[in-house]
Amino acid sequence: MTHKPQPRADAPTLMTEERIELQQLARQFSQEVVLPIADELDPVEGEFPPELIEQMGEMGFFGILIPEEYGGLGLGVFEYCLVAEELARAWMSVSGLLARGNGMGGGFSPEQEARLLPQVARGERLGAFALSEAEAGSDVANIRCRAERSTDGDWIVNGTKMWCTYADQADYIILFARTSTDPDPSKRHRGISAFLIEKERGSFPAGMSGTPARKIGYFGWKTWDLNFDDFRLPADALLGEEGRGFYQAVSGLEVGRVHTAARSIGLAQAALDDAIYYMHQREQFGHPLADFQHLRFSIADMAAQIEAGRALMYSVCTAIDTGQRCSTEAAMAKYMAAEMSERVTSQALQIHGGAGYTKDFRVERHWRDARLTKIFEGSSEIQMRIISDDLLGR
Repeated sequence: MTHKPQPRADAPTLMTEERIELQQLARQFSQEVVLPIADELDPVEGEFPPELIEQMGEMGFFGILIPEEYGGLGLGVFEYCLVAEELARAWMSVSGLLARGNGMGGGFSPEQEARLLPQVARGERLGAFALSEAEAGSDVANIRCRAERSTDGDWIVNGTKMWCTYADQADYIILFARTSTDPDPSKRHRGISAFLIEKERGSFPAGMSGTPARKIGYFGWKTWDLNFDDFRLPADALLGEEGRGFYQAVSGLEVGRVHTAARSIGLAQAALDDAIYYMHQREQFGHPLADFQHLRFSIADMAAQIEAGRALMYSVCTAIDTGQRCSTEAAMAKYMAAEMSERVTSQALQIHGGAGYTKDFRVERHWRDARLTKIFEGSSEIQMRIISDDLLGR
């Protein structure tokens, strides 16, 4: 008889009944609804159907982090990442879509929260984030897109932005632009302000245009380079205090990075699931692949890596939800999960052999998308800099 260790009586239980129920709900939706859509649309670089967004809104997925008073679920980052991981097991893009609702209201005034968040929670108004530029990726303080006041008090925006995913379909865009320049080079981060651009879904307003990036993955939506040419915004489009946009941009990094860790883990888990299934189906030399020890050990290694990443993610989620500062730990979770995801999805593709390098199997999708997790929300190199600076000093 196999002995199964029992948790200590005083050990905290992270996976409560409520969390398990939410996880199972997300898993069922992911496998029954999202996966068939991904299998159909990813190979042809198609875009999310409106019905998918409506269903996610009805299930409350866009309002996990939104307070109940605004129609959200009022849950924590732990629950948010549970759902994100499950959605990523079907299509990483959909787990990214999750963030177009949750967490997009930072900097809203009380009036804007009351007006917009109930619609966001229902998936009726989803957002996009225009932060990066050609010379301002990881170096956010180097933003050059400018917003200047006109004589009538409005803002006139000129410049470019890069990597703005969902800009065309979003109902609003959070734009970061420079409104002043501090003469001290060490204080470049000052003078950046945040603005709310409200727009019609499916189009760009006058003075704003875009060119879609030619991506190798992360399909389901387009990622845009944006151009602003005397683009006019009303005076009240300013979010928060003028010149303090840098702090708003970096305030959500812990959540964004652990969310990416969850997506990475979901991709790796999907690749592991696919590899296990394939090993039972595929035969060589008169035996299923599952009989070959070196492949069995590969599966064991993949599973251990995933579980380690998941445990670290849960730890960081718990820290965020209990109000602890954990920027270094969030960087660790993001770094470890992204690096692990690329390794595991690559191992799964190798197990599939030549078949894995075709679009006939999902594993190539997991592999392509896993590669991106090492780049966005701060590259692996940026995470290592954060971690080493904390341990060794700047």
